[in-house]
Amino acid sequence: MPDWLEVVLRTEFAIITLFVLTRLLGKRQVSQLSLFEYINGISLGGLAVYISLHREAKWYLGFVSLSVWILMSLGIEYLQLKSKTARNWIDSKETIVIKNGKILENNLKKERITSDELLEQLRKKNIFKTSDVEFAIIEPNGEINALVKNEHQPLTAAHLGIRVKPEQEPQTVIMDGAIMDEPLARTGMNREWLHTELEKLGVTIENVFLGQVDSYGEFHADLFDDRITVPEPQQRASLLAQLKKCEADLEMFGLSTNNEPIKQMYLQCSKKLEKMISDLKPLLIQ
Repeated sequence: MPDWLEVVLRTEFAIITLFVLTRLLGKRQVSQLSLFEYINGISLGGLAVYISLHREAKWYLGFVSLSVWILMSLGIEYLQLKSKTARNWIDSKETIVIKNGKILENNLKKERITSDELLEQLRKKNIFKTSDVEFAIIEPNGEINALVKNEHQPLTAAHLGIRVKPEQEPQTVIMDGAIMDEPLARTGMNREWLHTELEKLGVTIENVFLGQVDSYGEFHADLFDDRITVPEPQQRASLLAQLKKCEADLEMFGLSTNNEPIKQMYLQCSKKLEKMISDLKPLLIQ
């Protein structure tokens, strides 16, 4: 067998074996790496290269070595799942670096993190003053997470005591100019409704690169031709405007009549509708 062909075959076998064995380790191996996973990844890659290029070595011994590495990794990950002590020893523990707006310099030195690196990590989270941080910790994978003090956190519906409808996953109903029937059925809509929405936008299915339906039942489209601007859905804004008009009409009817019982009925209905609009407004504002 020619040398180049042997190298090609050994490399293909190494890649396939490495891929299959790495899949056994799960997605955690390809996300944020811990210290052990970092060492493990380098070692597995080195072994795969050794199998590919060292023709004088017996090829099956390299695969045995790869298998042992994977089995050891699986054993250690199983131990980590079962034991908090093992997790702390293998991956180490998180370290607090900021507490009550004060930087803990000794902990920074312990983790060998400079002040520039700390500030860089905070800026990635839109935090530019350490005094705004309630506390920050370095995770075992080296990432810094921070909790901003309450007075510096953005105002949310929860702070205002407003209950909002939970967002559902948008469903992709058109992809590359083709209708996706299964996601469309999950929205409770059909093809006739979809064609109607496309007619409102003045486009055809063939011109739609991606079409999605959000949790409010509104259709959003991205076209192949980026020069064409697609108007945003206005159903919620239109409904809010109609409700406000009804409220104004009820109030006007109440003020225009001299019949006291009817006047009170209109005004009471107007107040009830006003309260309903206030409750629905967070859902109807785009």
